[in-house]
Amino acid sequence: MTDGFEVPDTMTTDRLPSVVSRVTALTDRLGVPHEEVFDVPRLSVESGVPEPVVKALLGGMPAGEPDLQARFLQRLDLLRHTRLKPNGRKYTQQEIADGAGMSRQQAGALINGDRRPTMEHCDAIQRFFKVHAGFLTAEDSEALTHILQHCEQELLQQLADRERASADAAADPLERLLQDHGVRGIAWRAAQLPTDQHRDKVAEWLDMLLESVKRPEL
Repeated sequence: MTDGFEVPDTMTTDRLPSVVSRVTALTDRLGVPHEEVFDVPRLSVESGVPEPVVKALLGGMPAGEPDLQARFLQRLDLLRHTRLKPNGRKYTQQEIADGAGMSRQQAGALINGDRRPTMEHCDAIQRFFKVHAGFLTAEDSEALTHILQHCEQELLQQLADRERASADAAADPLERLLQDHGVRGIAWRAAQLPTDQHRDKVAEWLDMLLESVKRPEL
């Protein structure tokens, strides 16, 4: 260990590249911009990992891993600056102490780095700030992996919803007609025509088009 940092455990970094690869493939399939999903500031806030480390890990670069004490202090500081009270102010040491079920002296010592946190301290503070278990203690690669896995689940749900909608449209000939010919857009543009005569002609064409298909009997 040097200057509070240690070489990251390769066992904990193995999952991240595969998750990044899967999320990238899903964003491409859905047509979602990469920068929307791999938004470094957002990922940093949600994972507790510093922005430079998020960038390095997403780029496949090794990043120094702080020891537990340094990691705890860095992430607790991030929580205090990003999880604010309804009035936009930071929680005081007393408020954190009360919410986490500890004395103000204990909270102050933890916040100032004068006391090494226990798992009980971490659990209590995580519950107070309403973040997931392990937020204050997980290694950087694991913390980032955890957040990206949530992104992956959301993208998979979007993909499932889109495929379900496409299947429903394919099963309904009228809906397929509306999609293929852009009938809704045509009807909207027809409403902008200057005279009833013009609108009637469009309506006649739409009637003929809609008569060409019928919804299946239920």
